Amino acid sequence: MGRSLTIIDADYKNWVKELSQRYRRSQIKAAVKVNNEVLKFYWELGRDIVGMDADNKYSSGFYKCLSNDLKEELPGVDGLSPSNLRYTKRFYLLYNELVGNFQQLAENSDDINLQQVAENLFSVPWGHHLFLIDKCGNDAIKAYYYVRQTVENAWSRAMLENFYDTNLFEREGKALTNFKYTLPAVTSDLAQEMTRDPYNFGFAKLTKKHNEAQFKEALLNNISKFLLELGTGFAYVGKEYRLQIGKKEKFIDLLFYNLNLRCYVVIEVKMGEFDSGDIGQIGTYVTAVNHILCKDGIDNPTIGLLICKSKDSLLAQYALESSSQPIGISEFELSKLYPEKVEGTIPTCEELEQQLMKGKE
Repeated sequence: MGRSLTIIDADYKNWVKELSQRYRRSQIKAAVKVNNEVLKFYWELGRDIVGMDADNKYSSGFYKCLSNDLKEELPGVDGLSPSNLRYTKRFYLLYNELVGNFQQLAENSDDINLQQVAENLFSVPWGHHLFLIDKCGNDAIKAYYYVRQTVENAWSRAMLENFYDTNLFEREGKALTNFKYTLPAVTSDLAQEMTRDPYNFGFAKLTKKHNEAQFKEALLNNISKFLLELGTGFAYVGKEYRLQIGKKEKFIDLLFYNLNLRCYVVIEVKMGEFDSGDIGQIGTYVTAVNHILCKDGIDNPTIGLLICKSKDSLLAQYALESSSQPIGISEFELSKLYPEKVEGTIPTCEELEQQLMKGKE
């Protein structure tokens, strides 16, 4: 037998690695495409079941009969169990008012918003939809919110379940702010959506008595989870960030940059209750960052975010009205815990393949 050839050339090795990465990407694209087509089939099936009034017309044994008949016509095809067929009807009923007939949408190129809704719905793995159908009932707005978040942030099923359990839908955009009066209209809405109230810092796992420094340290020791809780687009710049203001040194608790808003975000964390004096402090930091760090024509105005244990909403609102700087005030809680694993939130090809056919018995 001849000896097998071994090539040690560096260019060859790099080419082989590139080929393997290219193939992996093609697998993921293929899995996403399959998922998209399967979900369109489920949508049409659910639509047909509703349109035929099949539950009433064919009695309680309809789904079992349909399952058996489809399996006979489509041997080896997954996702045709009676329970999964019931989910296709619920899938259609949940989102029908949002999407309508997606085939008509495809022909209506002017309706860009509805086109995007349909595209997002059919991009999410079926297993994600099963979870949302069970959890959201008839609340299409809430269910679609999590669909959109899944698409935008490439959430795995575990991350979807986690953020659902932290009531993200109810918390997003809820901070008290003065953004409407201190930021351009186009930016103020995006900045408001960036906020949450309360912020959930359960991942810090602080069960013993702790001070403010230990609390901040615990947040940064879990920086990946901290960034996930802050939301999309946040990049960590530094803690106790030093600013030389005249002859004084000042230190920002936490400094971030939001890539979506293209601005610095100054975050001050307070272990106690909000007090009106806190506004003057963070307002000074926001102004200083604008003067010292921001680059003209590149960075938008800096935003301040005070995160405290509790607040009197009326006092907070009055304090916000007194400031000319864009500032938000939120509370935090430590009650809920995040899953141990946050890495790999983008599903692998195998995970996609497993999820998109989930539902068979």
